Amino acid sequence: MPQIAQELRNFIIEVVATKEGHLGASLGVIELTIALHYVFDTPEDLLVWDVGHQAYGHKILTGRRDIFHTNRDLNGISGFPKRDESVYDTFGVGHSSTSISAALGMAMASQLRGIDRKHVAVVGDASIASGMAFEALNHAGVSGADILVILNDNAIGIDPAVGALKDYLTKTKSGKETGRDNIFESLNFDYTGPIDGHNLPLLLKELKRQKSLKGPRLLHVRTTKGKGLKQAEIDQVRYHAPGKFDKITGDITPADTSLLPPKFQDVFGHTIVELARQNENIIGITPAMPTGSSMKIMMNAMPDRAFDVGIAEQHAVTLAAGMATQGLVPFCNIYSTFLQRAYDQVIHDVALQKLPVVFCLDRAGLVGQDGATHHGSFDLAYLNCIPDLIIAAPMDAIELRNMMYTAQLGLELPIASGIREVVVVY
Repeated sequence: MPQIAQELRNFIIEVVATKEGHLGASLGVIELTIALHYVFDTPEDLLVWDVGHQAYGHKILTGRRDIFHTNRDLNGISGFPKRDESVYDTFGVGHSSTSISAALGMAMASQLRGIDRKHVAVVGDASIASGMAFEALNHAGVSGADILVILNDNAIGIDPAVGALKDYLTKTKSGKETGRDNIFESLNFDYTGPIDGHNLPLLLKELKRQKSLKGPRLLHVRTTKGKGLKQAEIDQVRYHAPGKFDKITGDITPADTSLLPPKFQDVFGHTIVELARQNENIIGITPAMPTGSSMKIMMNAMPDRAFDVGIAEQHAVTLAAGMATQGLVPFCNIYSTFLQRAYDQVIHDVALQKLPVVFCLDRAGLVGQDGATHHGSFDLAYLNCIPDLIIAAPMDAIELRNMMYTAQLGLELPIASGIREVVVVY
């Protein structure tokens, strides 16, 4: 098994080095992936991966090694688990924090049908802090369903994890603190951990024990994102999806950007800082995507006025609404497909109250290799049917800057607009 782990890491590195894709997350769960498929009777036992950034090893071990080079290509395999691609992909994912709900639904279905099988959800420490994940934990704890939640704790999502739960997990050394002081035991989960997620003998022993148990359980596993590639371990944000790199040295291949226009999100990031220096009421908000949306530029320049709220799109929108009631000018920067998750908040908390929140939708339209889960195909349609919402689609960087300038002057209604392949809504 250690040899398989090394070969699997080398294979992923070799393919992603030339094909691009998500690297660090899959390298961090190689041992866990091998152990899960060894101990559990997949696909009869149902395994659900959260988000799916970390599922490359899973795909390769479940019959897709020979076509893995088509990953994220047109007519190739998906970069995320996909139900119509393999019987081993039990649930389609691409957005975070869905795995516990899905696995619980499967477990309750098995319970109702009298089927004896295991149900496993693998979720990261950034994803488990999301509201949807907590809703699922809250229900699972009283369901009596046979579900094992594996918390893959590496202290990072795409950017470093944030929030009080992250601090709690960081402080959890021995696990069982003092009985009900453990947050997961308080939710009626049988908690175990934390254990070393790269120790195969330990993983195998514990997973075999978990397989013999029933009811809601949570196994806390500590891993290192990017494990096995030095640069990916050191610079975990950049090597989440590094583009092309040297498979031997790990050095990222420099791209010639001299003839390319600046990225829309970078124009946004520099412009909001420029405007915020002139307007003390401007606030920046992003749900766990500071680097991808370039909100990181404002967070570095003005850390007291720019906030990463974690994977919590609903909270991000209503937080912005609350700020707007007090005269602030919140720029709420969310990926187009992620704003879908906060649709009710856009309607109920922003539009119905005519609060001047500035929504900047990154990655609107077709965004290439990440596929259907990330294509911002619906924003113009789903936002257009909301009354009292101004919609703008900047043609170029100059229009984007002008729209941002106009929005912060003071509007009586919310606005949404796109950035890069994005629509910005005000």
